[in-house]
Amino acid sequence: MADTVPSAPDTDADPEPSGAPAAPPAPGTAAEPPGADRPRRSDATRAAILAAARDRFAADGYERATIRAIAKDAGIDPSMVMRYYGNKAGLFAAASEIDLRLPDLTAVPRDELGARMIRHFLDRWENDETLTGMVRVAVTNEAGAERLRGVFTEQIRPMLATVCPVPEEVSARAALVGSQLVGIGMLRYVLFLPPAVDLTREEIVAWLAPTLQRYLTAEHP
Repeated sequence: MADTVPSAPDTDADPEPSGAPAAPPAPGTAAEPPGADRPRRSDATRAAILAAARDRFAADGYERATIRAIAKDAGIDPSMVMRYYGNKAGLFAAASEIDLRLPDLTAVPRDELGARMIRHFLDRWENDETLTGMVRVAVTNEAGAERLRGVFTEQIRPMLATVCPVPEEVSARAALVGSQLVGIGMLRYVLFLPPAVDLTREEIVAWLAPTLQRYLTAEHP
């Protein structure tokens, strides 16, 4: 019988598992699943668009502001603005979306209502770029003013209605409260009037809390 010649090993075959765990990838080299970074890029793009839109709407007004100019300010193609927001009206609605995150005043001691409100609004002014941006827009065009009136009607007035001693006076008292909250916000965070900027938070609370307290709880003069 002829000798059997052993066949050459298959060099294309996968190697047998050795049982030893694979070495971990070097730091910073691990591959992410396809598309894993897309949400981060999308969020950054949206943020850039909205920031540019607020600045442009404040500078040019709603009618004169253009998608092309906003896209240029954001450093992206105009088609990306249209992709995310559809048209200028949709972009304005997104750029002017404001949630004041108002506190539940019914849970606040009655003699602390004024201080609680001014502290809350100072926090909102200092941490919400949309709020400061929309106040800037509101003083330059009617679309912005209408949006701000909507925030007042939909958020501030219902909150004050929960503590107002005379229901028929809610609108008038809310307007007086708004004059203080928007006024200090405009002077300190939009116009940067030096005397308003130089005041400490506690000084502002000390000055405005008693006034707000009176608007909220005092009898009609």
